[in-house]
Amino acid sequence: MSSFEFHDSPLVGAKAPHFEVEATDGHARAGRFELARGVIETPIFMPVGTVGSVKMVSPRELNEVRSQIILGNTYHLYLRPGVEVLREVGGLHAWMGWDKPMLTDSGGFQFFSLAHLAKFDEDGVRFKSHIDGSHHLFTPERVMEIQAAIGSDIRMVLDHVLALPASEDDLRDAMERTTRWALRCLDAPRESGTAVFAILQGGTDHALRAAHRDALCQHDFHGFAIGGLSVGEPPEVMYDVLDRLVHTMPQEKPRYLMGVGTPRDLVRGIAAGVDMFDCVMPTRNARNGTVFTRDGRLNIRNAAFKTDMGPLDDACECAACTGFSRSYLHHLVRAKESLGPRLLSVHNLHYYLDLVGEARAAIRSGNFEAWAQQTFARWDSAESG
Repeated sequence: MSSFEFHDSPLVGAKAPHFEVEATDGHARAGRFELARGVIETPIFMPVGTVGSVKMVSPRELNEVRSQIILGNTYHLYLRPGVEVLREVGGLHAWMGWDKPMLTDSGGFQFFSLAHLAKFDEDGVRFKSHIDGSHHLFTPERVMEIQAAIGSDIRMVLDHVLALPASEDDLRDAMERTTRWALRCLDAPRESGTAVFAILQGGTDHALRAAHRDALCQHDFHGFAIGGLSVGEPPEVMYDVLDRLVHTMPQEKPRYLMGVGTPRDLVRGIAAGVDMFDCVMPTRNARNGTVFTRDGRLNIRNAAFKTDMGPLDDACECAACTGFSRSYLHHLVRAKESLGPRLLSVHNLHYYLDLVGEARAAIRSGNFEAWAQQTFARWDSAESG
């Protein structure tokens, strides 16, 4: 079978993706994104499954915390297990036991974070594997082919991400290259039921961001992402970019803020009009003993929790909060028992998904601004205390 024959894919013949905004409150939006494998209610947070699993969390647990969509990583899955294995097993969904939608990135951020191993030119990105040093080339077309082998429902275009601060010339060069690559990705063959998202670049330069919006949003992508943020700039600078940019993006398409971030980032992004988020923070922080609660962050390793018999968060219904005390979780983490980080990961994902669920409800009730201010005040009070 050639790389571009999709007749074995479950997405062939599926209806085209469809997004609808159902309620607004200010710039904040509550919507519905219909994909071949299910419906996503927005705003939504997407757990990150870099190499075909969300770290420490099983697909059953992802369902229990009400995950609607997860991420896979094109760069890492290409290197291991590889395209041929993914084709042979029928794609990542069945292989890992996940039957809901999946988004895959294009590898652009990995080339940013592994810049010493990557070189950019008009064809694409030439890079050395961080695993064995072997040489590879990602072109826009190849990236779409790999995502087809993975079988993802939403596929990201190949983009060029720069660390900030960066010069205007470098930002413009990366932005224009991203536009050319995006159109090549859009033209690449794909199954009928899949979505392709473009990625807006431009750093923190408002004029460049607007120019890239105008260049990309005239084309028929299924959604638009904001990339190249949370890569070294202060949070307030990122928020200023979002406040100026997001509400000017197409109203009828989903808007995705890539790789961001903290609970505060999510609420600020939703207020600006963002619909979709992803970040490794909930699971990465859990593995270090940090948990997110309605009253701010806790470091469960602290001695203060040694005999604390209360739950992590008394308003949370996750397995960690309903089944175990802070004291026991403190013990597990300090003793380096794997159950500790697993339970904390489940809790953090539950918290993030509850947070965006509360935001959706507040938008639909016309109470989002008040809800956001109350949420910020609760976190600020905990941090100052």
